[in-house]
Amino acid sequence: MVPIIWGKGCSYIHILLTKRRKYMIKPAIYTAFGLTIESEIPLPELRPIEHFGQDIQVRIGFADLAETWSRQGTLVNKFAVNEQKVMFRIPELAVFSAENGTRIYVSPDADADEDHIRLYVLGTCIGAILMQRRILPLHGSAVVMNGKAYALVGNSGQGKSTLASALLQRGCELLTDDVIAVTMDSQHNPQVEPAYPQQKLWQDSLDAFGMDAGALRPLFDRETKYAVPVLSKFASDPIPLAGVFELVKTDCEQPEIREIGGLERLPLLYRHTYRNSLLAESGLTPWHFDCTTRLSGSVDMYQLQRPLNQHTITRLTEIVLDVIGG
Repeated sequence: MVPIIWGKGCSYIHILLTKRRKYMIKPAIYTAFGLTIESEIPLPELRPIEHFGQDIQVRIGFADLAETWSRQGTLVNKFAVNEQKVMFRIPELAVFSAENGTRIYVSPDADADEDHIRLYVLGTCIGAILMQRRILPLHGSAVVMNGKAYALVGNSGQGKSTLASALLQRGCELLTDDVIAVTMDSQHNPQVEPAYPQQKLWQDSLDAFGMDAGALRPLFDRETKYAVPVLSKFASDPIPLAGVFELVKTDCEQPEIREIGGLERLPLLYRHTYRNSLLAESGLTPWHFDCTTRLSGSVDMYQLQRPLNQHTITRLTEIVLDVIGG
């Protein structure tokens, strides 16, 4: 690994790395998204495991990426992308690099917030790693009912996590929130890999469910979105994917549902592929087309339309449960 160049006002992350090297503290081993992950950065959201000879599939660590980033040419939506690597910089936070489906490097700025860094490691970086490993990442939440997984996808702010939380209260289990890792089993049937037992909910969602934000941790400083543990409602094994629900806000009076079929299916899966703008420059467009074509013929797909300015979570929950037979 490239050594870190130290800056002024070293952050907690720099101090932690120094302690690890001084006291020979080993990186922690975790499991998430169907992968065994070794990380120098503590990832308390993930489930730790003992390393009894398992292959480490992804390693997360620190490196000085300043010079490498300065040499990047044309950016694609602020990303530097090729077939082996995805790099990006978040000002006043860090430069990140996801490489070859096996490595995530972080080059933090001085005084970088470790909570904020973890959001990008477990979000954009993991999304890129999954693509590089030919694992389809969808943007949304996935829940389990009656032994089958159902993906709730949609643009930001459509209410995916809120609907998932409502379904958990009605007997479902959580598989993942934010990034849905879809793999194929030995019979080429799609399944969702478990991520980690945590949801991300905004303050208004907490209010709707009567949850006290005082007992929860903000995702990072000054943020009104909170990490909500769901240990007792977490499904820890891969589950066959049976359906996809797309949430959209429309100018309707009441929640409505319609089945998605035919030519609408592939555009929907492309639209809700996590960081889909990375596909072309990564050389993954043919793989993505083949993967989503097979997926679209294997699962049920629906669009859930919800009013723009009404709280309709109870009705939306009933509609989904009616469809999946909950």
